[in-house]
Amino acid sequence: MARRKKKELQETARKVVAHTNPRSIVSEQFRTLRTNINFSSPDADIRSLIVTSAAPAEGKSTISANLAVVFAQEGKKVLLVDGDMRKPTTHYTFHMGNGQGLSNVLTRQADVKEAIRPTSVENLDLLTCGPIPPNPAELLASKSMDTLIEDLKLQYDLVIFDAPPLLSVADGQILANKCEGTILVVSSGKTEKDQAVKAKEAIASSKSRLIGAVLNNYEIPKDSYYYQYYGHQE
Repeated sequence: MARRKKKELQETARKVVAHTNPRSIVSEQFRTLRTNINFSSPDADIRSLIVTSAAPAEGKSTISANLAVVFAQEGKKVLLVDGDMRKPTTHYTFHMGNGQGLSNVLTRQADVKEAIRPTSVENLDLLTCGPIPPNPAELLASKSMDTLIEDLKLQYDLVIFDAPPLLSVADGQILANKCEGTILVVSSGKTEKDQAVKAKEAIASSKSRLIGAVLNNYEIPKDSYYYQYYGHQE
């Protein structure tokens, strides 16, 4: 039992490396991503965005969690929302229960202030998915969701949604349509080119703004500048 718990903690540490190891190569890349997002909209701050991928298991939940962390480290008040109402994971990442969350709020079974919880990261709050509903797409497309997003944008500098994969269900496109920007995660050596193209087209058809793509799981060569400069800090 103790060995399994230790392994779980190590896995979580890797998932939120921007918090557990802020001087690492990976953490520096998340800060670069943060800077690029800030530069993508010089005239007005982006207040809501989704992080998604073409297919499952490409790392979008890890990216969204670390992106939320680095924005919080910048001093912004950030809310991470688990919008993947079919396979939620953020409650595992931040060691929280999932008995109450987004699904409860949208079905008026809980007040949003009660459902949102602080994390161990300063300036970062979390709204987990809550119990998995039978009708995720309908809940995400509802007027209650529109109202919730607008209310959250008044309370936070940035709201980040961990969204479902675009090519699996309609949920990701629905969320993309409601937010100001979309980050597409592409897994190195795994995501097929045609899948990435279809995902880009899905974002366009949802009338969302594609801010950019993140190449995940790419191994930096040991003779590269980044590895030599940061490698000893890993």
